[in-house]
Amino acid sequence: MNTTILLITFVLYTLLLFFIAWLTSRNTDSKTYYTGNKSSNWFLVAFGMIGSSMSGVSFMSLPGNVINENFYYMPMVFGMFFGYAIIAGLLLPLYFKLNLTSIYTYLEQRFGSYSYKTGATFFIISRLLGATVRTFLVIFVLYNFVLEPLGVPFVVAAIIFVGLAILYTMKGGVKTIIYTDTIQTTFMIVAIVVSVCVICNQLDWSLGDMLKNVHDSDFSNLFDKDTASPTHWLKRFLSGVLIPIAMTGLDQAMMQKSLSCKNIKEAQKNVMTSILMMIPINLLFVTLGAVLAIFMQSHPELIEAVTTGAGKLEADKIFPTVALSLGPVVGVIFFVGLISAAYPTCANALTSLTTSTCIDIVGIEKHNWDDQKKKRVRMNVTYVMAILFVLLIVAFNILKNDAVINMVYQIASYTYGPLLGLFMLGILTKAKINDKVVPYVCVAAPVICYLIENFVFSFGFSLIAVCAAITFFGLLIFRKK
Repeated sequence: MNTTILLITFVLYTLLLFFIAWLTSRNTDSKTYYTGNKSSNWFLVAFGMIGSSMSGVSFMSLPGNVINENFYYMPMVFGMFFGYAIIAGLLLPLYFKLNLTSIYTYLEQRFGSYSYKTGATFFIISRLLGATVRTFLVIFVLYNFVLEPLGVPFVVAAIIFVGLAILYTMKGGVKTIIYTDTIQTTFMIVAIVVSVCVICNQLDWSLGDMLKNVHDSDFSNLFDKDTASPTHWLKRFLSGVLIPIAMTGLDQAMMQKSLSCKNIKEAQKNVMTSILMMIPINLLFVTLGAVLAIFMQSHPELIEAVTTGAGKLEADKIFPTVALSLGPVVGVIFFVGLISAAYPTCANALTSLTTSTCIDIVGIEKHNWDDQKKKRVRMNVTYVMAILFVLLIVAFNILKNDAVINMVYQIASYTYGPLLGLFMLGILTKAKINDKVVPYVCVAAPVICYLIENFVFSFGFSLIAVCAAITFFGLLIFRKK
């Protein structure tokens, strides 16, 4: 695949995003940046949330991981439906009732300032780690196939990508992101559908042939029944219920867009429509993974291209390697889909991290500053977050040793678990706790979980439930009489 064509594609797509950012950022102020003036179209938010939730991790790792884990990801997706229902029925009414800009201000109202700062800090850590892992994967592919052949260092690739994400979100904020997310989700889905169609054509399959061959293959098992395995279906299902509550319902990046809807009913429609669309799209992703695995069996040179010197298959390289071997048209469509999956992750994270830091840590709304001063503070916070992004992306490039999709959910289990436990305690009980001990309990819970996971029993992705439970009951021990 010609690197010049890919580079031109990247530039043209980025220019399109900048044009949209310009259109949506006219006549905006600080309030527009954070809330979109509460005027966002619920369906656009729902459709765009698919791209935000799935990101470059799903686009790259999910199809590639099928060769190792079959369809074991799908029980988690089925569980997500119930997680999203809890978000729509329990969390959104709470956020709208309290008229929150940052969802973590609830913790201050319920427990106190220590809980508030702890919740916001755990979100910032969680989002920084999760978003940088996701962004790293895309930059890794962009670097390998486009920039490395041109002699560009990896750190420069990271700076370019994060810098571009900053530029197109800095003015418009959440309003810009909702529109760009919609376009990016569309391109991502088109890339998956085209890839499936072209590979099926190469294999001389009809739609019926594809479904039959995937079903009869060794890659389409849906339920892992090994109770000791981290991919056991019940562990995946339960984690599917809890992970979206934590990673979407308690995540400023995702909820910021839902809170920009006109009212609670539209926000609830947005959340439930989003998961109903996500289920078949995830099924399409794993189906592509099975098709890729079958295709590679008849092309040993592709297997060799994604195998390390130690004989290990690199799951994250399977989809790009196959796509870029199918000719320039598929290569360009794949590349646009990849960029489409990546930009929302980076841009959403920068916007939400800036929002949470400004409101929850700096206390920008509590100061009597004019709009120019608020804008300067917001921009400086964005720059700091961008520097942290680049540093973490470079670190992940050095440390990478696992399929990235697994790494993301491992991170989520340790960092979103305390958030989940803290919110559950506030919403499900009337307990009054010792606010000053909250930071200690929330730090202790992930440490205990790490020891359990590595030395006692593997919970897989459902470790988030264990971490939340330790936080929940640990805080109850210190409740006020």
